[in-house]
Amino acid sequence: MATTTTINPLANPKGTKKLCELCQKPAYIQCPNCRVTYYCDREHQKLDWDGIHAETCQLLIPLRTPLPFSSSADERAHRERQQLNRQRQIIELARTHGQKLLFESKYDLVVPAAMLCLKFSIGLYGLNSIELVPSYLLLGEASIGLGRLKQGEDYLSQAQWTVLKTPECPNQIKSKLYRNLGLLHAAKKNHSEALLQLADDIYHSSLVYGTDHIHTSGGYFHMANIFLKEGSPEKTLTLYDRVVTVWFAHLSLLIKEHEKTANLEDPAAIVAGQDELSLDVAQEAEAKLVLNTIQTVVQEKILHKEDHELTIKVHAALAMLHYILNETSKVIEMLDVIKKVVDRPSNINSKLVESYQQFRLIVEKHLS
Repeated sequence: MATTTTINPLANPKGTKKLCELCQKPAYIQCPNCRVTYYCDREHQKLDWDGIHAETCQLLIPLRTPLPFSSSADERAHRERQQLNRQRQIIELARTHGQKLLFESKYDLVVPAAMLCLKFSIGLYGLNSIELVPSYLLLGEASIGLGRLKQGEDYLSQAQWTVLKTPECPNQIKSKLYRNLGLLHAAKKNHSEALLQLADDIYHSSLVYGTDHIHTSGGYFHMANIFLKEGSPEKTLTLYDRVVTVWFAHLSLLIKEHEKTANLEDPAAIVAGQDELSLDVAQEAEAKLVLNTIQTVVQEKILHKEDHELTIKVHAALAMLHYILNETSKVIEMLDVIKKVVDRPSNINSKLVESYQQFRLIVEKHLS
């Protein structure tokens, strides 16, 4: 974390107040790096630094520093466009980073990221815009994770109201809203209502991405977790299998395309391919959470059932994920588990075994 610079509120220019970034109380310390962000105490400074400020510190300087006067209309228009692009960059960065922290269960750190996202979204789009909903959803899910269900319900109610009064609301936002409502009802142990909300999540996500997409698979995953709590092994395994199948296919595609771009000679084409076929930090965190959760359930036989094909698929998907993240030792560990299962006398899908063997050849080529 950055060190602290103390400020005296009485020394502020007349008519100006420096307020804490997180709680809006009078500020007494300043970030010494950007010098445009203020806090009431070191605790809030550390929370903000760990939550989002380490990512946005330098990006905030041009947004919170008065622009020099220019008599040129073209120059002023250019600067305004730059500022708008910077604000959009902050919103996207805070939103993605907040989502990553959610998947990592770092709920207290989500709050600074979500608040920064909300603050800039309000400034850019206004108080009643549908663009504020992703921030409310981050805050709602973080509150649920922290066990503050009433607070989470309030944030989700605000999001729901905004969605209801926006007829043109995109289906991907509706999907995320229904998913969070499902998580809220699951936390309240109202499983039947949670399953209904998650069904709506899957429906709206499918309209945008299709039924077999990683964005849609989150709904299946949370449904499976509810069935796991209810002691329904067949339903749980069916949904877990679908989630793993979706991630297995997606990661397989990423690796195949990665192998293609690795053979290209044009540097620009390589960069373009990497940009289009990669996981962002939130998707990486989601893949780790989902696949590791399913691996634990399968490996520890929590459901008291053994499914060799699901065991192979989840370990293969994890191996691919670790390969993409350049975590070689974990790749080998996952492949060794698969080999032990494949070597047992059992009736395993031959195409699945072939996929595993092809990926093993890619790994061996990479290591040679």
